[in-house]
Amino acid sequence: MNSTSRPKVLVVDDNDLMRTLLRGMLRESDYDVIGEARNGVAALELTERLQPDIICMDLVMPEMNGVEALQAIKARHPDVIVVMITGSPSVDNVRESIRNGASGFIIKPFNAGKLLDTIDRAWQSTRREFNGQARV
Repeated sequence: MNSTSRPKVLVVDDNDLMRTLLRGMLRESDYDVIGEARNGVAALELTERLQPDIICMDLVMPEMNGVEALQAIKARHPDVIVVMITGSPSVDNVRESIRNGASGFIIKPFNAGKLLDTIDRAWQSTRREFNGQARV
């Protein structure tokens, strides 16, 4: 896990405008957006190639939805932080995402403060766990 430099982020959403907004919000903060994907299949490919620290991923996408991609990503990369994003929240979606390893959940519409707060909390929590394990 990247512990000294800016966290590397992969943005995954089928909506071009949403990817642009996410990229802009993240780049204005302490995050390095290293790639973007339109669907879960592309997210898997880019995760393998780019090794992001954090993935911001839409729940509803073509080809492979966010939960399916989350399951596949966490199976191969259990340490990657995945924050799910959706405009159609339901208790079942949130539970399924958390059960499959999501570190956070953001509901559209959102502002930069909400996005960054959720990602910051997930990043700091994971870093504390990682650092705690490293000392043992």
